Amino acid sequence: MNSKKTGVIILGCIAFLHIACSGDKKTQAQDTSDSMLEKSSAISEKPNIIFYLADDQDVYDYGCYGNEKVHTPAVDALAKDGILFTNAFTAQAICAPSRSQLFTGKYPLKNGCFANHTGTRSDIKSVTTHMKKLGYEVVLAGKSHVKPENVYQWDREWEPVPKQGVPRDYIPLDSIAAYLKNAKKPFCMFITSKYPHGKYFDVEHPKASDIKFYPFNENKKTDKTFIKTKAGYYRSIEEDNTQLEEVLKLVDTYLTDNTLFIYSADHGVSGKFTVKDIGLKVPFVARWPKVIKPGSTSNQLIHYTDVLPTFMEIAGGKFPEDMDGNSFLPLLQGKDVEVNNYVYGVRTNQNILNSEIFPSRMIRDKRYKYIRNFNSIEVVEQNLTGKPNVNYFIERGAKAHKNEPFEELYDLQNDPFEQHNLASNPDYKSIKEKLIKDMFSWMKAQGDILSENMIGIPIITPKGNRGFKLDQDTPRRKIPEARKNTLTKDDYIVIEHW
Repeated sequence: MNSKKTGVIILGCIAFLHIACSGDKKTQAQDTSDSMLEKSSAISEKPNIIFYLADDQDVYDYGCYGNEKVHTPAVDALAKDGILFTNAFTAQAICAPSRSQLFTGKYPLKNGCFANHTGTRSDIKSVTTHMKKLGYEVVLAGKSHVKPENVYQWDREWEPVPKQGVPRDYIPLDSIAAYLKNAKKPFCMFITSKYPHGKYFDVEHPKASDIKFYPFNENKKTDKTFIKTKAGYYRSIEEDNTQLEEVLKLVDTYLTDNTLFIYSADHGVSGKFTVKDIGLKVPFVARWPKVIKPGSTSNQLIHYTDVLPTFMEIAGGKFPEDMDGNSFLPLLQGKDVEVNNYVYGVRTNQNILNSEIFPSRMIRDKRYKYIRNFNSIEVVEQNLTGKPNVNYFIERGAKAHKNEPFEELYDLQNDPFEQHNLASNPDYKSIKEKLIKDMFSWMKAQGDILSENMIGIPIITPKGNRGFKLDQDTPRRKIPEARKNTLTKDDYIVIEHW
């Protein structure tokens, strides 16, 4: 584990965290954080902190991350004026769990929000509690998607606002402007856009030549439906860039240089619901004049759970030991120190519109990545129970993901798009075994419902009639009449706080 006392500040949607998998939590960053704080005149006064979060955008779809065919000049300018992170991660490629990490400093399994449309545990202390105690107002401007209210007690909260001629609501620019103009004390503001998340713009006569393809989608070059959808997605990215430009104008008009501005996106859309890098790796760009060196880059592993610890250290506080994340303030200050040995990933395919039983866990360092798909077709037989109705849904989940093996191992240095599975290659046996050991150690520390030697496969559900039930139709999948409403409370693990 790496140090929790390290100082680093990144904001946005990146994911990298490491926790009790190996060793203690101390890193080189802890040894240098105090001296760096003394050297940084910008931290002598508490800075304002703004975190801009886009919705469902791949890290590969920015000019500053190498895509010349998408229009992101505002993010590109932030990268030019600040620091760009190449290894930022979220632990779960879905909305609510991803945001819960930013706001709590804890992985989804620990904070309790490890399925979409669910809440964190009611006893969790979030950014609103921690940053208020350090003298900050804490503001949410835009999309929320987190609960319960007693955990997230914003000083100010403004919902997205309708706008004519666009497919999604806008961020509340007027409210943001009035607040920035009149702010009297330090604040931590999350500006959470609903773009570029679908519904996308309707682009007429789209061309494949206007889209940048990657190994994971190059087979779609002649797919007219895919190209039209992608063109609409690109146009929605452009619209979010317009919003971001307006926000930056307000920041530059009303605030001083002692303002940390972070941009991120909650997860990738191409890998949504998976634990592949196309879902978990996030854009993460930070600007902080006089602190961050313009045009800098960091390849260190950072994670969404690191955001709150970083903010707390910037604000002059200490983050509690039960947080999973570490501070990356030293990285912002130009120190190339390790923040995390590993980052981790969680996949919960239940309680979504396409609900199926197919949980996964992931562990990743800078080079190697291991994935365990616990209900793959290879092992489904050992997950079956003596209950025919339960077995139907277990088998259904395995068949729905029949092309995903029980184990996956990737050398990300040579295979960044995870195209060549090395799990059965004997040359990588020792690497795989260490990653497996450390992943299950982390899972145990998180209180995971999965384990290495478990019998069967857990079926989870919110209590009562909440959520999407496996044995009921949703708008995206149909259940045979004979199987509808056949699961009982005794068949599930009921997550009470959901």
